[in-house]
Amino acid sequence: MGPAAIDDFETAEIQTGETHIFARWSGSGPPILLLHGFPQTHLMWRSVAPLLARNFTVVCADLRGYGRSGCPASAPDHATYSKRAMARDMAIVMERLGYPHFSVAGHDRGGRVAYRMALDHPTRIDRLAVLDILPTETVWARADARFALGYWPWSLLAQPEPLPERLLAAAPEAILDAALGEWGSPAEVFPPAMRSAYLETLQDPERVHAICEEYRAAASLDRTHDQADVAGRRRMDCPVLALWGAQGALDTWYPEAGGPLALWRAWAGDVQGHAIDAGHFFPEEAPGPTAEALTRFFSVPVSNHPAGPLLHPDPP
Repeated sequence: MGPAAIDDFETAEIQTGETHIFARWSGSGPPILLLHGFPQTHLMWRSVAPLLARNFTVVCADLRGYGRSGCPASAPDHATYSKRAMARDMAIVMERLGYPHFSVAGHDRGGRVAYRMALDHPTRIDRLAVLDILPTETVWARADARFALGYWPWSLLAQPEPLPERLLAAAPEAILDAALGEWGSPAEVFPPAMRSAYLETLQDPERVHAICEEYRAAASLDRTHDQADVAGRRRMDCPVLALWGAQGALDTWYPEAGGPLALWRAWAGDVQGHAIDAGHFFPEEAPGPTAEALTRFFSVPVSNHPAGPLLHPDPP
């Protein structure tokens, strides 16, 4: 199913107070928010979202700094691009679309925003799916040479400005090719139109800076937020689905800790999941199995819970 299917979704630019977020939505039924990772945009869900929209109301959004969303001014402590700030964006987006509580699935960086939403906005999140990630503090605490070489954006893009910005600006196609080509998914998964869409973000100096700020936040403030949750024994209350690529790093890197499910169970009481037969970018490489797994998980009824007061009850 090609990009035209998601192009048929309704669109809006939704003001969140600090910036604007570009979103598409379609379907009917329980609401699900889909969040993308690096170096992608919401278009990574182009084949999964229409399948989910058969049973759910599906919202796909660009994170701040990516795609067609805004790039608010950065701050010395990188708080503007922390997952806490990005999670707040998405809570407001969903409220303004009329969904005070909802489920969320996030891949890569979007998965980090998604689990931060479950921690910071527990009364709003019904069910959480995290795709090919572990919690940020867990990853940093277990980082080794293999990690530093395999997932180079974590350390490279977290360097103080302007070094990573200059490197990205000088060779955006090389950065894109390395990211899309080195993490277990074949090149043909990304058709020229998608490559061009993802490249556009990396050719915009304002967005390049925003992306580097997000990685700098992940190496500093996001870790602090995670560490505070661990110290306070704060865990996610909602059911969690962890999916990962069978040809990616998560399938083999953490056997001594019991693998991805055991590591997520330190953060939530109700965790299930399995590998998808694909690489890191499995929502694009294997959209059918991805949509099937998400549909099964999100179709389970959840108990009603209080939604809490709307942050911004005015319409989009």
